[in-house]
Amino acid sequence: MTLSIPSGTGDGARAVLGALGDLRSVLESVTLPLDIEDAAPSRADRQEVLDQLADYIIPRYEQLEAPLLAVVGGSTGAGKSTLVNALLREQVTTTSAIRPTTRRPLLVHHPDDATWFADDRILPGLARVTVAAGAPPTPPAAGTAVHSELELRASEALPRGLALLDAPDIDSVVAENRALANQLLAAADLWVFVTTAARYGDAVPWNLLTEAAERRIVVAVVLDRVPSGVSAEVRHDLATRLEDEGLGRAPLFVIGETTLGDDGLLPAADVSSLQAWLHGIAADAGSRASVARQTLGGAVDAALGRAQLVAEGCHNQTAALVTLAGHVDEAYAQAHQRVMAATADGAMLRGEVLARWQEFVGTGEFFRSVEAYVGRIRDRIGGFLKGRPAPTEQVEVAIETGLQTLLVAEAERAAADVDHYWRREPGARGVLSEATSTLASEEQLAGAAADQVRGWQDDLLQLVRAEGAGKRMTARMLSFGVNGLGIALMIVMFASTAGLTGAEVAIAGGTAVVAQKILEAVFGDDAVRKMAASARSNLHRRAGSLLADQAESYRQALAALGIDPSATDRINGAITAVRAARRAEAGL
Repeated sequence: MTLSIPSGTGDGARAVLGALGDLRSVLESVTLPLDIEDAAPSRADRQEVLDQLADYIIPRYEQLEAPLLAVVGGSTGAGKSTLVNALLREQVTTTSAIRPTTRRPLLVHHPDDATWFADDRILPGLARVTVAAGAPPTPPAAGTAVHSELELRASEALPRGLALLDAPDIDSVVAENRALANQLLAAADLWVFVTTAARYGDAVPWNLLTEAAERRIVVAVVLDRVPSGVSAEVRHDLATRLEDEGLGRAPLFVIGETTLGDDGLLPAADVSSLQAWLHGIAADAGSRASVARQTLGGAVDAALGRAQLVAEGCHNQTAALVTLAGHVDEAYAQAHQRVMAATADGAMLRGEVLARWQEFVGTGEFFRSVEAYVGRIRDRIGGFLKGRPAPTEQVEVAIETGLQTLLVAEAERAAADVDHYWRREPGARGVLSEATSTLASEEQLAGAAADQVRGWQDDLLQLVRAEGAGKRMTARMLSFGVNGLGIALMIVMFASTAGLTGAEVAIAGGTAVVAQKILEAVFGDDAVRKMAASARSNLHRRAGSLLADQAESYRQALAALGIDPSATDRINGAITAVRAARRAEAGL
């Protein structure tokens, strides 16, 4: 809804309206999707502030001279509709022993005030149904939602500048009725609160009356159906309670147990004092403005207080989002660390990789030669290898399979860790389901891991070619082969024996020495160190890329929540702007 600022509005009111519009825009953009502990009340607070701004605060600021709206509200069976009929001296609303009676709220106004209520200036969410003056009460059509319509009726019995709204029961057995009753009370300039001698101590009415006191709403209390023998006692008790709740200045009107007249109305004398009070307020422009400004000021203060609660809810949503994202980062970072550790602590030199490497380089004379002086090895490597074609493919496949298995296992373990973390976090199960629905399948993950390993192996071979280009040891390179040197480089990269025990240490250690000596004989020790570091850095990057791709499912699910980390500051900033504008308007 576009904010309308009438041309005659003063600069102070225009500034307040602009700030209120900004607050509404910020709250409309806020999302509280995570079902954490305070999410439900924060959502309710957000909606209540938006409803209050749309239904009452902004419309009243836009039109301070508009008629006062008095909502007649109260408990089930308190006689609200009967009271409205009695005040107007005609049957304008249905009365019945069947509960709930008021299924569609009725707004009665003076004929000259019709334009104030015909549009959506107030209560924009309710469609208008206009009923001709003097027509009998018309129930809503079958199937019509109780909260979807507002009946408008003109009556000469009301003075200009005052409208009465007959609201549903605040404690109705129908949830929609209760919600609508609260919405209508929040849209009112003043309350005519109806209770009975038997029900005035109920908790629900007092909760609302306490809220009215906190918001400085002008309230009149009607104590209905009071037996004649206890009238003074009940009145005194209720007056004491009102005083205790900060409503000691609220006028209290008592209506005894009375038989309705032939016209179905309460005797005029029973409602004359309340009628006079209402007419007195409406007759004086100053009184109307005073009531409107008092209620408006309290409504703004209450809305800002609730908006602060929404800001706190946004802060908690952001904190929960950061926690969930942190679990993802931690799980996949640890997986990355485990991958790199497993490729440096000798673990990769076990099993199939070790067996295929031993077959590749052979045993016996070759290993005994490795133990001799490095200079002699350089002379003998070429001759040794010329006569033995090396099965490089078997070693490459073993390394590829080992690395692929490692990457898949760690990616799956990271996903399991995230699942474990998120299931312990309140409100995260829904987003977990969304994330896992887009997570790569086992087949997809295996394929992605294989692609990264093959890419790493290809890069490593290219590194060997680039390092050997233009060197004088071309014959040695040709005798061993680029693939053979690449495999040796992989073995050197996996060379640490920290993770091995017993006989494995000797085997893997000897294996690493062989690879190291072969590479040094061809490239020199400094070049070998640089090549191993480069190969390891490449593997680090590719493993990180694979794991980051897997983690993206969780990050995308979190991003889809639409939680704005700046929402708290934006709400608080809008609240501050409203308060500053109001102080400026008041000349403070």
